[in-house]
Amino acid sequence: MNALDLSKITLRPLQQGDWPRIHEWASLEESCRYQPWGPNTEAETEAFVAAAIASARVEPRTRFAWVATHPVTGVLGIGELNIRHAAWRRGEISYSVHPDHWGQGVASEIARILLHFGFEDRQLERIEATCDPRNSASAAVLKRIGMTYEGILRRTVLIRTGWRDSKMHSMIRPEWTPLPPPPAPRWTLG
Repeated sequence: MNALDLSKITLRPLQQGDWPRIHEWASLEESCRYQPWGPNTEAETEAFVAAAIASARVEPRTRFAWVATHPVTGVLGIGELNIRHAAWRRGEISYSVHPDHWGQGVASEIARILLHFGFEDRQLERIEATCDPRNSASAAVLKRIGMTYEGILRRTVLIRTGWRDSKMHSMIRPEWTPLPPPPAPRWTLG
């Protein structure tokens, strides 16, 4: 498999027609084993995409959901920035990547773009991310992008196998180093 040019990954608003590609991995047990959702039915994936699209019309806007695309490969994954507390300028990032692209740096690149958007466009002071303590790949992504591990939040999410803990990671504005400017924006609002 050829390595992806990660600098070509961009985030664009979800479109209803994206749901079949997203469903390819949202319906897989391996993709959602640490999540409170899934494996999704087609209707659940369609509803997720519809809700993400509708969230772009809510004011004040607190949810920014995108599909990550590559000009050669197409849809790679999804990324979200959710503003948790506007007055305190606090947000949370999350991402999900098609298993065909695991281990290629795609999740890290999506997360970097989300951090850039949160700090530069939304002027957030703190951005958080959590992951299941058993999800070492996601914890490695959060470390790789420079987030600080803060500890374990106990019994935070109910998943199919019972309550799970969450590893909390964060980055604050003084720790943020902007990405070099790309020739074109790496995300579009929608």
